[in-house]
Amino acid sequence: MKFSSIWAIVKRFWLPIILIPAIALTVTACNPARFKTAAAQVPQLVTAVLSEPSTFNYALNESAYSVFGFLYDSLINENPVTTQLEPGLAESWEVAEDGQRIVITLRDGIKWSDGKPMTVDDVIFTYNEIYLNPKIPTSIKDALRIGDKGTLPKVKKIDERRIEFSIQEPFAPFLRYVGGIPIMPAHALQAAVRTIGSDKNSKFLSTWGTGTDPTKIVGNGPYVMESYVPSQRVIFKRNPYYWRKDAQGNPQPYIERIVWQIIESTENQLISFRSGQLDDLEVPPEGFSLLKREEKRAKFKIYNGGPDTSTTFIAFNLNKAKNAQGKPLVDPIKSRWFNKKEFRQAIAYALDRETMKTNSFRGLGELQNSFVYVKSPYFLPPEKGLRVYNYEPEKSKKLLLDAGFKYNAQNQLLDADGNRVRFTLLTNSERKVRGDMASQIKRDLARIGIQVDLQVLSFNSYLEKLKVTQNWDCYLGGFAGGGVEPHSASNIWRIAGASHAFNLGPQPGDPPLIGWEVSDWEKEIDSLYIKGAQEVDENKRKEIYYQYQRIASEQLPFIHLVERLNLQAVRDRFQGIRYTALGGPFWNLYELRVTD
Repeated sequence: MKFSSIWAIVKRFWLPIILIPAIALTVTACNPARFKTAAAQVPQLVTAVLSEPSTFNYALNESAYSVFGFLYDSLINENPVTTQLEPGLAESWEVAEDGQRIVITLRDGIKWSDGKPMTVDDVIFTYNEIYLNPKIPTSIKDALRIGDKGTLPKVKKIDERRIEFSIQEPFAPFLRYVGGIPIMPAHALQAAVRTIGSDKNSKFLSTWGTGTDPTKIVGNGPYVMESYVPSQRVIFKRNPYYWRKDAQGNPQPYIERIVWQIIESTENQLISFRSGQLDDLEVPPEGFSLLKREEKRAKFKIYNGGPDTSTTFIAFNLNKAKNAQGKPLVDPIKSRWFNKKEFRQAIAYALDRETMKTNSFRGLGELQNSFVYVKSPYFLPPEKGLRVYNYEPEKSKKLLLDAGFKYNAQNQLLDADGNRVRFTLLTNSERKVRGDMASQIKRDLARIGIQVDLQVLSFNSYLEKLKVTQNWDCYLGGFAGGGVEPHSASNIWRIAGASHAFNLGPQPGDPPLIGWEVSDWEKEIDSLYIKGAQEVDENKRKEIYYQYQRIASEQLPFIHLVERLNLQAVRDRFQGIRYTALGGPFWNLYELRVTD
């Protein structure tokens, strides 16, 4: 679940061979030059994403490829250069001495993109009727649950400008989370939330899908949607009611138009950028050396933010449950393999990550060993107990033999009952590097007698298989970076989390799961995540998150691979870029100018 270069602003709110003529047709069909007519000569940014949005409803979104960073602002923003919190829709805030009560004061005169006033009542509605509503399946709840009981904040109106957020026990990232979530419009959505359909679910669950007229989506961010053509593009225009103004009183943003091209291949995106059709590009490993030679001539700059904040891994489906029809999500024979810690460790030792870094990433990556960002103060170094799995195929084979597996005369791996060890590796098609990695994983595991079949799907189909049907063996994927705060991954590591992908439990509104089980180590990590959020002493917090990483690196629900360097190419005509790996080139989009 990776992201494009524009994802820095979006994330504020997670291969078959193609013939050359087919590529040319795809690029021509989406050529942004056709928008640059005399009537459209306004400051604009043309960017690209690898997949179309899955919804226009922020609360229900599970995809990295979303429109919400353009459509919404939050009460409080994190500056990715300083990592300090700054006012957004809120002009100020006060935190009680014990940290369990926050009073936020809204700016005066804020409006929604349809011109209606944004008020304290919208904040109350957003929290109490959407994010904290037990009948609405939103992952926002996962990040806001506190303590063993999973209690949620209480939100109440003080007066026409102030809102009080309160909790019953300490919660270290409290301000960062309640202030950083988009506020949604009560006047546009309250009726849908309160209307119950024939399926006994809130009508809100089917509101603002991608079939909705995009001009009807109401936000409070710098842009509004002007049009959406599925599988082709989303066009945004400046929100005339956006609250930001510069020191001279001029409205921001200065860039009037965003053309968001949907180009579902990193190779095609590279072609589009080189032909001048895109203004920025997340530089793929295979394109770096070529682009570097063109940097000055073609008038763009490649920024290097060091190791990306994301994670890339393979994970096995550890879910032992059956679906509502009584069919196991995972073949019980395979499930027994996947749920052996020694099997997962053997897989890790069998993967030649250095070769993967050299070949798939052209050397432009770093070996990854933890879910926590390597530059975070909470990252556990190997010398303090993080287990690292270097390439040791003989050690891999010994682990398998000690765990009861065996080899036949053809050096094929069998389990104790004589079943051939064979499984399917699922990944998405949009990134060439993913296909390269998957092919190497197949080769590496063949060397220890395991047959891997590859299944490559488009991103949204891939996501549906992981989150909805859950009928997968192993997947190659990633999560968008959460920055330096480990609690940002709580929806992944908490047992009830909506992104607890390796053993996803029953979710609100979904069909029931029969016989879902949780392991002791999952419970221990869940407990550590509770304690880590409750602890306000930084040194104690570090030790809590260190312990979680020790367990995770032992149990390996995620087998970490290689993460790319954060390389972004941006045209020289954009003025005011303050690049950082945490924010990318466009985190301050509202103050950027186009110089030609």
